[in-house]
Amino acid sequence: MTSDIRAVLWDFGGVILSSPFEAFNRYESERQLPSDIIRTINAQNPDSNAWALLERNDITPAQFDALFAEEAQRLGHHIPGADVLALLSGDVRQHMVDALDAVLDAGFLTACLTNNVVSETPDPTPRQAEVRNIMSRFHHVVESSKVGCRKPEPRFYEIACELLEVSPHECVFLDDLGINLKPAAAMGMRTIKVGDPHIALQELTELIGVKFSE
Repeated sequence: MTSDIRAVLWDFGGVILSSPFEAFNRYESERQLPSDIIRTINAQNPDSNAWALLERNDITPAQFDALFAEEAQRLGHHIPGADVLALLSGDVRQHMVDALDAVLDAGFLTACLTNNVVSETPDPTPRQAEVRNIMSRFHHVVESSKVGCRKPEPRFYEIACELLEVSPHECVFLDDLGINLKPAAAMGMRTIKVGDPHIALQELTELIGVKFSE
């Protein structure tokens, strides 16, 4: 247990929710596209491509639809951006929500650090209400579409620390992408890469001393 940790920071998609990469791979398989081609497109010019612009709310979803399609076409494939946006909703991992509740009950500060996009129309579905309920548990939610920067930009993590009034070395951060963890670690945060959620929670227990139910 690391006694100086005061805050636990959580990514949302890929940590609280199942990874959208699973949905990307199903889409690619169904349309006989190369495996991971969507991730490959998103890795081209990662700070200025259509995906980055959308997550910073610099373009609308309609503009993303066209821009992503252009990027895909340059690599020889037809993939509308609207199709990609439709794949982003993962399944809620209830054991991760329960872990969040346990962290809160133990008195730790919490924040959700999420690269997200603005929906053009509100979604009144029960699932959207479920996501809002989970989001309401955090002390703060830092959304790329609202703050104008995104992971892995260092400013994104600084905003979270400022809102919680903590130093980076007082935080542990869970994310499913190593590229998002690197700047957090460089700032002094402990980091946990979430592949198998159960293993990630074991690592979190070692850091903060909170035990989680299986």
